Amino acid sequence: MFEITPSRAASAKNDILSGLTVALALVPEAIAFAFVAGVDPLVGLYAAFMVGLITACIGGRPGMISGATGALAVVMVALVADHGVEYLFAAVVLMGLIQITAGALRLGKFIRMVPHPVMLGFVNGLAIVIFLAQLSQFGEPGAAGWLEGTAMQGSILDVAWLTGSDLYLLLGLVLVTMAIIHWLPKLTTAVPSSLVAIVTVTLLVFGLNLDTRVVGDVASIEGGLPTFHIPDVPFTMETLAIILPYSFILAAIGLIESLLTLRLVDEITESRGRGNKECVGQGIANTVTGVFGGMGGCAMIGQSMINVNSGGVGRLSGISAALFLLFFIMAGSSFIEQIPLAALIGVMFIVVIGTFEWSSFRILGKVPKSDALILIMVSGVTVATDLAIAVVVGVIVSALVFAWEHAKQVNVSSRDDHKGSTVYAVSGPLFFGSVTSFLEKFDPATANDEVVIDFADSRVCDHSGLEAIDTLADRYQNAGKRLHLVHLSSDCRKLLRKAGNLVEVNVIEDPKYFVADDLLA
Repeated sequence: MFEITPSRAASAKNDILSGLTVALALVPEAIAFAFVAGVDPLVGLYAAFMVGLITACIGGRPGMISGATGALAVVMVALVADHGVEYLFAAVVLMGLIQITAGALRLGKFIRMVPHPVMLGFVNGLAIVIFLAQLSQFGEPGAAGWLEGTAMQGSILDVAWLTGSDLYLLLGLVLVTMAIIHWLPKLTTAVPSSLVAIVTVTLLVFGLNLDTRVVGDVASIEGGLPTFHIPDVPFTMETLAIILPYSFILAAIGLIESLLTLRLVDEITESRGRGNKECVGQGIANTVTGVFGGMGGCAMIGQSMINVNSGGVGRLSGISAALFLLFFIMAGSSFIEQIPLAALIGVMFIVVIGTFEWSSFRILGKVPKSDALILIMVSGVTVATDLAIAVVVGVIVSALVFAWEHAKQVNVSSRDDHKGSTVYAVSGPLFFGSVTSFLEKFDPATANDEVVIDFADSRVCDHSGLEAIDTLADRYQNAGKRLHLVHLSSDCRKLLRKAGNLVEVNVIEDPKYFVADDLLA
């Protein structure tokens, strides 16, 4: 994976400078996502400021940047279109309460159930989405895209491409930005290379009087402090019925994206974030944002990568990014509006290069075919739909593949012991996928009167396994023979009430299983 090597140690200077760089990149992103959601640009900027500040202060992952995101914006647009922005604010408040509840119930630990191929697919898909989102900047504003009249009309690829000198100028400035970001760290790391690139390209554009689009051409960002504002909606069950589905979807997408980004930052910084604390932090941030006129948000992988790669690994980086953003909104809007879009495109292209797992191409032929398929599938679903659906699909497919493979691993060997009993030794997990094969390995007609099934090398995993044992008990009773189970775990014995007197369990030799408790979850 290509990346600008981040500093592992927190530094106030690096945190503040990287925060400034992130704030510069946050402005056009927040504005763009506000447009996607169908709300005023300030609604997106306020969300970026408040969510970013609160999660930086109380979240579970120092160095991670949060704000308004595209994954949430695409869900919000339908609610805003049908019911108005006030219902969006109410939905964001409820979204935050759901996330706080998830953190309080310690559900953040379940992100560890996301397999590595799903994680790789998520990262690659998100890198592709970030790349495709920049393509609109290469288009002629207001012109019809090259895919007009096709099924892809209006998609992210439907761009009215610039031509001639305009296109070459934009591409040249983007390449200059990328070159500075890539090569400057080889000379010095005293200042973030992304910040140097943005300033250099801005001075180049104005020094040479180059005709290229700037942030101010997209939208005006002048505004003041966000003000307290209770969502202007009727507090009725009808309102709850409208916003609840949106709130659950927004909460789920927000937590999945935040926790996966947390894991990614963990790997890069070689440290450990706290998932449940991050859930609570995200929830509090969204609840507050909803009552201050913001559109809500979650962790932003692109900005988090900019921050970490610029040396911002402490809480001060996120706090400074939020405060710089507020300054831009209140006092520095005239300056930030002069930044060429090409410079910000170049920064995001470097993020794409650093985010994409290039090692995926190398390992595709070396990992199991099922893992390779899952990686490609999750990447595709992330691009085609959204992050939450892609992760859920990836986890489900991974679980089915796991169940199919382990269903083949149950084995039963038989022998006669010195007491004249038929002893079956079971190895492998007994669960819904393996019960059919398990039952086929027993023949009551050929067994002795006393039958022992030894589970020392096996584990009954679910209710299907228990039902299989109960089925065996019925078969051996009908054949006039008695069944004994040994080395069965205590939790499984408790669930075997249904077998009653048909099954005799040797409780002396049964093992005990312990579950490790992760205090950092």
